[in-house]
Parts: sequence; C-alpha cells; structure tokens
Amino acid sequence: MALLPGPVERLAEEFARFPGIGPKTAQRMAFQACRWPEPALQALSGTIRLMAEAIGNCPICFFISDRGELCSICRQQGRQEELICVVEDPSDVLAIERTGEFRGLYHVLGAALSPLDGIGPSEIHADELVARVSGGTVEEVILATDSDVEGEATAGYLVRRLEGTPPKVTRLAHGLPVGGELAYADDRTVARAFSGRQLL
Repeated sequence: MALLPGPVERLAEEFARFPGIGPKTAQRMAFQACRWPEPALQALSGTIRLMAEAIGNCPICFFISDRGELCSICRQQGRQEELICVVEDPSDVLAIERTGEFRGLYHVLGAALSPLDGIGPSEIHADELVARVSGGTVEEVILATDSDVEGEATAGYLVRRLEGTPPKVTRLAHGLPVGGELAYADDRTVARAFSGRQLL
C-alpha cells in the first residue's frame, strides 16, 4: 500500500528526473510543494505549461529560443560569424557568454555521444554542423565539449566529420578539469581555456 497520495509520488518522480536530484531530495521537494498555497502551485503549473508550448530550439544553432524563432545570440548584431563554438548543452553557452571572451556564434549538439545511454551520432546535431560550415564563410570551428570520456569521444567524432570542410578545427585548452563539465567551471577557467585553444 502506498503511503503517499499518487500525485505526490508522481511529482517526486518528476523531480528525480533532474540531474543531481536523487530520490530523497525529490521527495523533500514534493513535500515542500505540498506546503505551498494553491495559487503558487497553479502559477508553477502554468509556467511549466507555457514553457512547453512556447519554447523550442533555434533553427540555426539549436540554443533555447522562442518556438520557431532565432535565439537571442543568432539575432545579435556584431557577432563574428566566421567563428562557431560547438558545445554539448545550452548551459555551456551561458558559461562561455559569462566570460566575455567569445564573440562568435554557437552550435549546440544537444548531448555527447554515449552508446551506453543510447546516444549515437544521429542523436546529436552533427549533420547540421557539417552542413552549416560547408558554405565556406566559417573560418574556425571551436570544439568545447566536456573533458570527460563522452566529451572527448564526441570531439574526436566531430574532427573526423569535419575533415575536408573549409574551417580549421580547434579544441579548448584544458585549463578545464579532466572529467569536469563546462557549465560548472568558473569564469576565469573557461576564459583561460578559450584563449589557449589548440589546432586539431
């Protein structure tokens, strides 16, 4: 017999899907939500529904955007269109933008290659990247995937895919910690890795 009402159990299960949230933390979050007044819960529910309906991915770089629209970075005037920085997740874009070191454009893969998790080449935006740089206006592709096993495998795969295309391919220097994630690195470390990127 379940000790908690079904909606509370389901809410805890949904919270547990977030990275870094284990079952106990998810349950505490669900208990906290039970203490909220109904208007606060309705507001949260409405915000999530609105996000599901209105938010999508930029058709050029796959960063988060209003559905069907270019993202705020692709719309910015004065970005260096000849530079494309390739990252795994939208949170990586924010980490790089905070440094003020990079003024080019981005390409968000959506994930890193991870056969154990069922993420193969067709699950990342590699084909779109190759098509994007084949036009001849891009001079450099900067691979800024994480320095863990999956990130390194993804970078190696992209190097092979980009062979024969016009731009040079570089990799962020590893002032970034091995096994670490770009989104959680401090601003100075990301800036140093950018300035020390290397030709592959």
